[in-house]
Amino acid sequence: MGTPDFAVPALQALIDHDWPVVAVVCQPDRPKGRHGHLQAPPVKQTAQAAGIPVLQPLKIRTPEFEQSLADLRPDLIITVAYGRILPANLLQLPPRGCLNLHASLLPQLRGAAPINWALIRGARETGITLMLMDEGMDTGDILLQKSLPLDDRIDAGQLSGRLAVMGAELLPQALEDYLAGRLVATAQDDSLATKAPIMTRETGEIDWTQSARAIHNLVRGTTPWPGAYTWCDGKRLKIHRTEVRSDEPPADPCPAAPGTVCDCGGDVISVACGEGVLNLLEIQTESGRRMFSSACSHNYRLGQTMGGKQH
Repeated sequence: MGTPDFAVPALQALIDHDWPVVAVVCQPDRPKGRHGHLQAPPVKQTAQAAGIPVLQPLKIRTPEFEQSLADLRPDLIITVAYGRILPANLLQLPPRGCLNLHASLLPQLRGAAPINWALIRGARETGITLMLMDEGMDTGDILLQKSLPLDDRIDAGQLSGRLAVMGAELLPQALEDYLAGRLVATAQDDSLATKAPIMTRETGEIDWTQSARAIHNLVRGTTPWPGAYTWCDGKRLKIHRTEVRSDEPPADPCPAAPGTVCDCGGDVISVACGEGVLNLLEIQTESGRRMFSSACSHNYRLGQTMGGKQH
């Protein structure tokens, strides 16, 4: 059970290792693009290419869906970024239980957006957890974990790709070990739990009173979606890539007020923050395309202010 790109490598790994996948469950096709044409989720496309039946229930808490799943007689259910919490009746359906591949080192970052929040919070490490599912939000016993160190340049899109591959690489052998009884389930320590709530478009709005480091992490954690942005001359300005120029406040005569452009004469646009200075490396205006700051820094001026919702 899974829906987005993140789940595709795991499904493909099961297919490539000849695991008997009797069906794939994913969310319904959604309108996409300017014309709103329905588009199949990536997992559905992968399943159909392999000749695997696909179920796309609008709701999973119905007798009809439970029966359709029961008719498949699955020995085991595996979820990867499915996007819905399974109710008790579905969890109890397969005799070997339900497993979830989660993109964090549980109990850290329980929830819908662990990849984004790992970066926003400046984590130096994250990883993949294979867990037994229960009725809670990522609260089940841990079967296996693998960690991944993080640098301060990787963004959420890149990290998602790496973790998806990592999960896919460990899944076939982990399943073999689980079914053979070689994996020991370990209860999570709830006292160490943190949350990773769902992202919204507003999550990406920059508060220039924060430190340059915190804003840089926000940009990384919201790229490519929902995207970091600020307001400049009454228009939304998307910020795609940044670097911390300095963790210290800008020196005179550079304007030090948060959100003030204090350098725009070279390859970057530098903005003063609550602490330190942030270099904007790639940006995009409301009506423009994504550009390197070196190609458009001449459009900005010293002392120009950013931030605050403007109309």
